[in-house]
Amino acid sequence: MSKILAFVESRENKIKNSGFETASTALKLANDIGSDIEVLLIGNNVSSIAGELGAYGIKKVVVSEDAKLENYSTTAYSKILAETAKLRGADIIILSASAMGKDISPRVSAKLEAGLVADCTEISAEDGNITATRPVYAGKAFIDVKVTSPVKIFTLRPNVFKAVKIDGVSAETEKVDISLSETDFAVQVKEVVVSNEKLDVTEADVVVSGGRGLKGPENFYLVEDLAKVLGGAAGASRAIVDAGWRPHSDQVGQTGKTVSPSLYIAVGISGAIQHLAGMSSSKCIVAINKDKDAPIFQIADYGIVADALEIMPALTEEFKKVLSN
Repeated sequence: MSKILAFVESRENKIKNSGFETASTALKLANDIGSDIEVLLIGNNVSSIAGELGAYGIKKVVVSEDAKLENYSTTAYSKILAETAKLRGADIIILSASAMGKDISPRVSAKLEAGLVADCTEISAEDGNITATRPVYAGKAFIDVKVTSPVKIFTLRPNVFKAVKIDGVSAETEKVDISLSETDFAVQVKEVVVSNEKLDVTEADVVVSGGRGLKGPENFYLVEDLAKVLGGAAGASRAIVDAGWRPHSDQVGQTGKTVSPSLYIAVGISGAIQHLAGMSSSKCIVAINKDKDAPIFQIADYGIVADALEIMPALTEEFKKVLSN
């Protein structure tokens, strides 16, 4: 019988929302194929937060704890995940297609000689066979994939799958001992600096992104103001990141971050295929552009043909009025 191991990410001793999505989706898949499931947490003192996964129906959590694991190490984390899968007899591994997931999943795939389906937007099972759907050709099409290797790995696009709470379940915690040497920490993150006021675009439910239509970096505050009113995150197109208006961490697109919020507002973005690849799976897309023939309107649910500098202040004020009622 198959066994699923779901790797759940945490940061600063807090489970990330994408981690709960991973655990919940893995549990549903386990129920569909009739397999056992365990969740893996890696870090320092992560056993203290393992119980939170019980709220999402997880009964068994294995933890790998070490003070050295406080900060992320691609070499150490990938070794722990691969070795834990072997020890626990897991032949299906599920993790988020976050920056960390994209980093370690190929390493684990190589270590286990496992087939890997990355950035899945759907995953289902029929007669015990798993089918995963993922975008191809920069998001222009979707392909259904089945893995035939003995060990299978799937990474899930954040914000696409829902974390479903289940009452009456308690998570049992068990420590797993994976021997680590100094060479396993050959690559390690020394420090993570996170703005307390700035949401990560990959986890935000609302994303407002700006492009060259803003005409200059001094006008980007219009995007930030609207994002703040909506409780969302501010993103950027590659064009203005390359121009130095915004840091690369804000970039949405094929060479930036992939987002799937409930609401995506593209402000002054024409809609090059590289940008569409990073946000086309958003639930609702609103485009603001003065060029009525801009490609972004082809995938937008709602479009406003107007100069972003003129419409944004009025739009922000209107949202303030609506949300205050």
